[in-house]
Amino acid sequence: MTRHNDHPHNPRTMVFNIIDWLHAHHPHHQFHNRTPVETKGRLIRWASLYDWVVPLLLGDERAFRQTTVALAQIKPGDTVLDVGCGTGSLALVAKEQAGPTGRVYGIDASPEMIAIAQQKAAQAGSNITFQVDVIERLSFPDNQFDVVLSSLMMHHLPDDLKSQGLTEIYRVLKPGGRVLVVDVESSTGGSLRQKVKDIAIHMHGGHRLMQNNVKKLVPLVEAAGFINITTDKINRQTSYVTGLKDAIH
Repeated sequence: MTRHNDHPHNPRTMVFNIIDWLHAHHPHHQFHNRTPVETKGRLIRWASLYDWVVPLLLGDERAFRQTTVALAQIKPGDTVLDVGCGTGSLALVAKEQAGPTGRVYGIDASPEMIAIAQQKAAQAGSNITFQVDVIERLSFPDNQFDVVLSSLMMHHLPDDLKSQGLTEIYRVLKPGGRVLVVDVESSTGGSLRQKVKDIAIHMHGGHRLMQNNVKKLVPLVEAAGFINITTDKINRQTSYVTGLKDAIH
C-alpha cells in the first residue's frame, strides 16, 4: 500500500512495510481484502497485529485509555465520537463512562480496524456504533457530539488534513462540546523500558516529525475555531491538547 509522504527507503517506511507483509501472510488475516475508503491519511491495514504493537508505545493500555477518558470529561448520557478509533479500545472505555444512556461512535478509514472493533464490542456486550469513515468528510450532521476524541491518530495525517479534520470535528461538536487529541511524542534518555518506547515512536513517525508533535497541533486547533485550549503531557511519551466549541455558535 502507498504511504503518503514516506520515502520507500527510510527506516519508518521499511518497518511498516515489513509489518504489512507479515499481516498479508498471516493465516488469520480474514479482513485483509476489504477495500478501504479513499483518504490522504496513512492507513494501518494490519489490524490483527495492532493490539500487540500498541502496548510497546503505551505500556498498560487500559490504564492509558482510562486516563484519556478522564481528560475528556465524558459524563453519563454524553454522545461521543472517537475519530481514528482503531480496534475500538478507547471507545469501549468511553462507553463505560457514558453509560447506558450515552451513545458512542467510532470511525476509522481502515475496514480491518472497524471489523475487529465490532468484534470486541460484541464480545463485551457494548452498544457502540463502529463504521468506516474518514476525518476529512465525517458522515455526521452538525452539532451532534458532546465530546470528540482522537487518540494516536493525528501523526498519521499530513498537516493540511490535520487542519481539515479539526474543522470537521468542530462542525460535528455541539456548542460547548469538547475535543481531546492525544498523541505520542519522541523523547531522549530515560530507562531501558522508556528507550524501547522511544525506538518504537521513532520508527512509527520519525524522530524529528514526532518532536513536540502535540504542541504543533495547538495553532491548528485554534485556527479551527476552538477556545479555552490547553495542552500538557500525560507521560513521558504522550501529550494532549483539548479545546471547546464556543457555547454561543
